[in-house]
Amino acid sequence: MDLAHLWFWIVGFLFVGYFVLDGFDFGVGMSLPFLGRDDISRRQVINTIGPVWDLNETWVIVAGASLFAAFPHWYATLFSGFYLPLLLILLALIARGVSFEYRHQRDSARWRKRFDTLIVVGSAVPALLWGIALANIVQGVPIDAEMNVTGSLLTLLNPYALLGGLTTLLLFFTHGVLFVALKTDGRVRADARRLAGRAGLVAILLAAAFLVWTSLLAFSEGRDLAWLTVACTVTAGLHLVGASVANARGREGWAFAFGAVTVLAVVLSLWFALFPFAMPSTTDPAYSLTIDNASSTDYTLTIMTWAAVIFLPLVLLYQGWTYWVFRQRVTRSHIEKAAAVAH
Repeated sequence: MDLAHLWFWIVGFLFVGYFVLDGFDFGVGMSLPFLGRDDISRRQVINTIGPVWDLNETWVIVAGASLFAAFPHWYATLFSGFYLPLLLILLALIARGVSFEYRHQRDSARWRKRFDTLIVVGSAVPALLWGIALANIVQGVPIDAEMNVTGSLLTLLNPYALLGGLTTLLLFFTHGVLFVALKTDGRVRADARRLAGRAGLVAILLAAAFLVWTSLLAFSEGRDLAWLTVACTVTAGLHLVGASVANARGREGWAFAFGAVTVLAVVLSLWFALFPFAMPSTTDPAYSLTIDNASSTDYTLTIMTWAAVIFLPLVLLYQGWTYWVFRQRVTRSHIEKAAAVAH
């Protein structure tokens, strides 16, 4: 395996990590209207991701930087052709981050409600648009000989991509609600388990339709690793069903773990379906961006590889340690005591 192909998989690993970790952050944010019956319960839900959401979000920064350095042509074509969706994702992430920090800065129900709304919107928009973007990358978009995307926003809003967006939206929502059930107690925990059961059924149907379509697309286009797309499709389906069964039986840890594997398998299925392309062209196959024609020089990739070997294990160890430190449940009594002290 040459360095360009190695970095295709490293970038894929970074995006998998981002969608698994920030995916449940999105789900937690979207669950606020359903699980936040009062301000205490809303704080309980938000505090489940309070110590980790910003760390989870840094994965997309590292993934984007790695894409820029390892595949500059891919980065340029993607960010110019998908400018509006990616801008909306960025604005939504900013609004969500600001809301986490500012909702508690004033003792006003109206103030908190506004920021809670921004949290919901700032979670739902990326969850939907990331799916639309990934689906379009796999399916292919009109690219000319200069590596420019010639389509419009409406080009990106095709049936396959919209199904991909709805799939990631529901998967992340279910993933996040399972995390809330794992990390809370009392009424919020019980409500989260019920909500995860209902959302999981819809997610199973959408994911099945989207992944079967992806598998058929990979085979029809003659993609090299189409068979691995099928394997990931089966893996995702089995683990999503397993998450629903575990949730129904009150095995919250297993339910969340199965949900994480489901998201991982879905993203991997798209990455396998994409190989050996970076961005296929629907205008002319000769204009497609491949791993080879979109990559940086071997010298650049060599330096990046040594940096990844040194720093990536450290990042993983630090992230694991963070989750271990904040492994306890966020209890309602703890929030109530903190609120009493504040007043």
